[in-house]
Formats: sequence, C-alpha cells, structure tokens
Amino acid sequence: MAIVKATKGAISVAAEHIRDGRLVAFPTETVYGLGGDATNGKAVAAIFEAKGRPRFNPLIVHVADIESAKDHAEFTPLGIRLAEAFWPGALTLVLRRSDKSDLCDLVSAGLETIALRVPDHPIAQALLKAAVRPLAAPSANRSGRVSPTQAEHVHNDLGDRVGLILDGGPTAHGLESTIVDATAETPVLLRTGAVPAETIEAVLGQSISRAVDADDKPQSPGQLASHYAPDATVRLGATDVHEGEALLAFGPEVPATAGPVINLSATGDLIEAAANLFAALRALDQSDVKKIAVMPIPKHGLGEAINDRLRRAAAPRS
Repeated sequence: MAIVKATKGAISVAAEHIRDGRLVAFPTETVYGLGGDATNGKAVAAIFEAKGRPRFNPLIVHVADIESAKDHAEFTPLGIRLAEAFWPGALTLVLRRSDKSDLCDLVSAGLETIALRVPDHPIAQALLKAAVRPLAAPSANRSGRVSPTQAEHVHNDLGDRVGLILDGGPTAHGLESTIVDATAETPVLLRTGAVPAETIEAVLGQSISRAVDADDKPQSPGQLASHYAPDATVRLGATDVHEGEALLAFGPEVPATAGPVINLSATGDLIEAAANLFAALRALDQSDVKKIAVMPIPKHGLGEAINDRLRRAAAPRS
C-alpha cells in the first residue's frame, strides 16, 4: 500500500484500481474516504472487511452529479431542493432506491433506501469521472475509530488493507457530511455534520427533526452510539484537568495542566475547531495518555456536530 500525491497520473491509476475491484483511499472536503466500486459486490464486501464494519451499517455512495444520483434514487421534491442547494457539497441524502439502480445490495445493508452524496473536492470528482463508477466510500479508518483527515491517518489505521492512498493534504471541513432523510415531505436529520442544521432549515424555510441513535438497525452511517473513538477514554465538559489526562481545549481560557494540550481553536472559532477535531484526537491519543479531558464546546452551528462526535467518542464501548 502506498501514499501517492494525487496527480493526474495517480488518479488514472486509482481509477484502474476501482474498475478492477480494488480499494482506494481518497480525500473529500469532509474526511478521507475508502472507495470501492459500488456496483461490485466483492469490492463493497472488501470495504466492510477492511474497516471491520458491521454489515448492517449502510454505506454512503459518492456520485459525480445530480443526474448520476438519479440513476440510483427516486428523488422527492424535498430531495431535489436539497440537492440543488447543497450539491456538490457536504450533505448526504437518504432517498428511496430506484428499481433501475445497479448498486450492489450490500451498500444499503438491506434497506430500501440509499445514501448518496456529490462531493465538492477536485480529487474526488476527478476519481469519479476517471473510474466511471459510483463509489461506495465510508471514512477510511477502522470502524468506530477516529475519522481520517490526512493521508497518514489512513495509512496508520488501515495499513495494507487498501491498495492506494491518494494524498490531497488535510481535508477542509474535518467532519463527515451531514445526512438527511429526504424520502418524505418532512426532512429528518440522521447525522449532524459539516452542514449545520440551521443552514438547512434556513434554505428550506422549515424545521428539521432529529432521528435517534440506532445501534441495531441504523438508517444511515454515524448512528451507532459508540463511534469516532480514540483508544483513550474521553471525559466531556471538563473545566479542570485531572492527573494523567491530556486536554482537548477550546477558546482562549485554558485550565492549567502539565499534560499534553491541543486547542481546537484558541479564538473560539467553530469552523476551525471542526477542521481540527479528528486530527487533535488522534494526536492526543498518540501521546501515551489513557484519558482525554474535553472542554465544553458551544452547541450552536457546527458545535452541534462537534459535540455529537465527542459524545459518541465518550460513549461506553462494547
């Protein structure tokens, strides 16, 4: 397995890998994805195996544009409005699967719906167009662990389980896509993410309801209660630091500590904090501490998604 700079030639090689049923890690604007041909059952099964992902947990399929998405899903008026407003971008839509879709059944984990996204990243777009395949692409990390925002994160997590890693540098958002169920007239937020719920509500002119976690039969990725977890245990809402803890800080006022400290944003910028979140968790996890204390994060805007990831990182593990 090799990390290669995402040149035009490297993308062509990666596209050959995809068409041959092999796996390729590539950057999107959210996190790095572990991509395989979504129409190839063996390739999709290899994604689950490489990640150690439960097969009841559906995958997101990346396509190049809205027209490509219509080959696989039945778009509601709500779905069209959301796609036109946010694609390409960090919003995933859950829609009824079309009878004409050639996606393998394993992608949707037995559900009658499919999760689709049009990524807004030049490397992801170039790979989709070169491969001429829809890409099943969950985050390129071991299942349940911290998502990768750099090529090195993929290498550290998956090793030789992926044939090629396209290096496009750190990802811009640092959080996964927001997922919305658009199968009916009323939108349902299945996963918070890089597009804040308030932004979606402003575009639609209506409120969006929240789904509950579903450990046994998730409707979309990111609904498992324990997820995005480092090896160290995580303590939320920390206003002080206990002995032996590292500190994940936020804002200008940081508790005194002799242990490792990473500040997500010294200025209290939630966009900066979101972009730094997963890399910071990984770095603190590699500092040989057993516990990570996390300062309070505001809950508005992107803070909702940041707090969601931290809550899942801190959840009891099976």
